[in-house]
Amino acid sequence: MTAPESTTTPGSAAALALGDDALVLSHRLGEWAGHAPVLEEEVALANIALDLLGQARVLLSLVGDEDDLAYLREERAFRNLQLVEQPNGDFAHTIARQLYFSTYQHLLYAELSGGDGPFAPLAAKAVKEVAYHRDHAEQWTLRLGDGTDVGHERMGRACEALWRFTGEMFQPVEGLDVDRERLEAAWLTSVEDVLRRATLTIPEGPRSGAWQAGAGRQGLHTEPFGRMLAEMQHLHRSHPGASW
Repeated sequence: MTAPESTTTPGSAAALALGDDALVLSHRLGEWAGHAPVLEEEVALANIALDLLGQARVLLSLVGDEDDLAYLREERAFRNLQLVEQPNGDFAHTIARQLYFSTYQHLLYAELSGGDGPFAPLAAKAVKEVAYHRDHAEQWTLRLGDGTDVGHERMGRACEALWRFTGEMFQPVEGLDVDRERLEAAWLTSVEDVLRRATLTIPEGPRSGAWQAGAGRQGLHTEPFGRMLAEMQHLHRSHPGASW
């Protein structure tokens, strides 16, 4: 299944992009089930994954059949950010990914909720959930970064490794009417404040001229995404039309 024809309309293109972000990150976080470092964190990550899945269902249903879009599209038809498809890595990598993305998503939904566009109702509800996601990531970043030498080293390495994927969040998306420059400035201020309080070095990368990632919105994805998609779509494709 290729990208649906309805995504040629600006609003549908934006709904697909935001829906794919939520769907893919939800699946990544779901991979922690049974593997989280402590029981409380098992529940927390599962809850965040469920919040994102709920957002994905609403957004994808604006474009077409949510199940077909999730399970029958080919890799090149997905429009998610490359950041959210990155493997979980160790726990520090998951937290760095959450800090970067949830800060962006919180700022984005806060702006959308204050407008009168088609995403305002969803954003008004989701912004409360995402505020918790951002706070969860912030608290873990502070705990790991300003904790033991091992935690500090791993958290710093994770923030550095994923930094090059952050520039893509502020590329234009057709149908998404936001002030991208203001959004990016606010994101930088927020993330850099958290990293400083965590005693972590602010990475250099996309904004200093170094190579940066960022073609997920155009359907180009990193190697780990193909393996993730094969796992996510396996059951639906193996038993088409099946129901419990």
